[in-house]
Amino acid sequence: MSTVAITFADELRARGDDALASIFKLRPDLVSPVPNDFSALAARATSTPSLVRALDSINMWHYQIIEAACALPEPFKKSEIVAVTSEETAFALDRLWQMGLLYKEGNNYRTPTNLKMLIGDEPAGLGPIAVKKFDFSILKEIPKASEEVLAKLTWGPPRGQIGNIKKPGNAIGWLLDNGVLVALDSNTVALPRDVAIKLRGGKIHKDMVSKAPNLIGKEVVQKQIDLAAIANISTILRWCEELLHNLSDEPPTALRTGGLGVRDLKKIAEHLGIDETCAGFVAELCYLGGLLVIDSDDQILPTSAFDIWLTKSAEERWYSLVVLWLDTSRVSGLIGKNSDKNVAPLGPELDRAGASLIRRSTLKVLNDNPQLTPDVKSLQEIVKWINPQRANNDYVEWTLREAEWLGITGQGALSTFGSNLLNEKEVLEIESALPKPVDHILIQADNSAVAPGPLTPELASEMGTIADIESRGGATVYRFSDSSIRRGLDHGKTGDQIKTFLSKISKTPMPQPLEYLITDIAKRHGRLRVGSAHTYIRCEDEGLVQQILHDKKCEHLRLRKIAPQVLVTDFELAEVIGELREFGYLPAAENSGGVLLSQPNLRRSKSRPKPPRIISEFTAPKDAIVTAAVKTIRAGERSKKVEPIIPGTSSNETLALINQYINEGKSLIISYADNNGGVSNRIIEPISISLGTLTARDETSDEILQFRIPRINGVAPSLTKSENKADLDL
Repeated sequence: MSTVAITFADELRARGDDALASIFKLRPDLVSPVPNDFSALAARATSTPSLVRALDSINMWHYQIIEAACALPEPFKKSEIVAVTSEETAFALDRLWQMGLLYKEGNNYRTPTNLKMLIGDEPAGLGPIAVKKFDFSILKEIPKASEEVLAKLTWGPPRGQIGNIKKPGNAIGWLLDNGVLVALDSNTVALPRDVAIKLRGGKIHKDMVSKAPNLIGKEVVQKQIDLAAIANISTILRWCEELLHNLSDEPPTALRTGGLGVRDLKKIAEHLGIDETCAGFVAELCYLGGLLVIDSDDQILPTSAFDIWLTKSAEERWYSLVVLWLDTSRVSGLIGKNSDKNVAPLGPELDRAGASLIRRSTLKVLNDNPQLTPDVKSLQEIVKWINPQRANNDYVEWTLREAEWLGITGQGALSTFGSNLLNEKEVLEIESALPKPVDHILIQADNSAVAPGPLTPELASEMGTIADIESRGGATVYRFSDSSIRRGLDHGKTGDQIKTFLSKISKTPMPQPLEYLITDIAKRHGRLRVGSAHTYIRCEDEGLVQQILHDKKCEHLRLRKIAPQVLVTDFELAEVIGELREFGYLPAAENSGGVLLSQPNLRRSKSRPKPPRIISEFTAPKDAIVTAAVKTIRAGERSKKVEPIIPGTSSNETLALINQYINEGKSLIISYADNNGGVSNRIIEPISISLGTLTARDETSDEILQFRIPRINGVAPSLTKSENKADLDL
């Protein structure tokens, strides 16, 4: 007696509420939005995007079982798939069924068609299904030369190229004549699937890996880990702050394709004292946090969010950046990689699907193996077992590198702060671990100053204006120079203010050379003024004007003298100032009224920050959402079943029936016309009627809604739960 194969939708209808809840928990994308009925759920669950996400969430063992299932003729029994895999497979089938990657037909199993397409035509390196039944006794008679050919094809790839199918040679000719190989075209032969499985000893995979390999690494004391990590946390926050202040002073222009140019990245790296790879990561981190943006004028500038960020505690600042790094799809490790073109930081080419998945998997392994600095290859093997579809050795290596920069790890092992972050603890313990800020410096005789610890934010900001950081570590070394003092003067300081500030915060007396340097720069600063006429240069010292006019280094500026104390040029104001400073002059800018422009210059983006695109990874829904989803899909299915039999009713009949159901406390189905004239069936629990409007609870959305009585075309009783169950059983 022949039976008709049931569909996936039919099988889903037969599942209980607990089984439906499982598929929603294991495949969260099916909840957003909730399907209207089981047909819609089946279509969504077997769609290619949803199946790709499901395959991303299974480990190597489950993936090998799926490969085996796609290789077997359907429907297949549990015993059949266990025979070609391992005894342990029996325990994994139930989970794969709960996920909807397998569905049942009686006691047998089937796989969705789209799943077979994703796995491919050659699952586990197996060839095409044989058209004719094969006599396996022939395998005992294979000549030695033919055995060598089979050995190459047995474990895949199952295809081989030959010169001409009509002249295959003795070894391949014997295999073709006896049906061990089949011809795909005039130059290609293949090993049929059932023959390959027989040659593999009745198994589909050489090794079934049911458990992840153990992590190999070097044990480290947690105290040493945390000391290294807290230093990294302090450093990454300082890098972000220095980068954003630098972009405010000298904002680069973005590339036409978007992103930061190679020269600008190199300049930033030199300013921060780090390599370009790390500088690109810091820029990306600030970009993720909305602290910098490419504005409408194509300038890369800090945003107003940076000023707010500076007011927060170190723990809040760190957390606000790290949580975004965990979930972003942007891969900063790709910066500078040469493919078709250079990949730029802040550019659009950094998005990669699955990046967040690999990042979290890598950190989970570290979290499960505390106080262990992992061997990179060992860690890569484990991550590949966890995410066989998305695993990428480079991504794992980049994750380890970036986690170290961020202080999630220290000396390669997970820090207490990283563990608290991953375990979602409220207090990360960063504030208590950071060294206490100091409020003084020690000025040296060689125009340098040492901060014996992290300076308070106010002092660090002031020192960053008038001095350059020469080296970093437990103590920070600052260097005073012509350009750094000039920068302070440009920010509105006077020479006397700078000297007073340094005398106040230094525990050592100010050396005379530094005092002379500040006095000399302050005296020269602003004697020469540059403004917009298009651009003019004026100076009360006519000798200095003549010197600039006849300076060969300034010839390219095409300066013209229009008065004894005034020169003009067609070049831009900022360019003229930059060139003159490079040639040893110390000009200052002035406005159209001749007022010296020497106030703090905090440049911020003119446009709102546009957050980088993040390819979202679905997270497990809460129990309340899962329960509502099950209820919604059941209600939608009941509504669909009774849709053809809702009788039309007049307004009076509608009112009478609704009042009756309100008194009896029963649910009902209404045929309701919307504003656009479309008619849909709604399962509702009526509550009250007032002024021609019905107030009721919609069972699908579980919301209290109002329905206009004139738009209700018909009313019918809803199936009870027992009636609905009986109907489903049929």
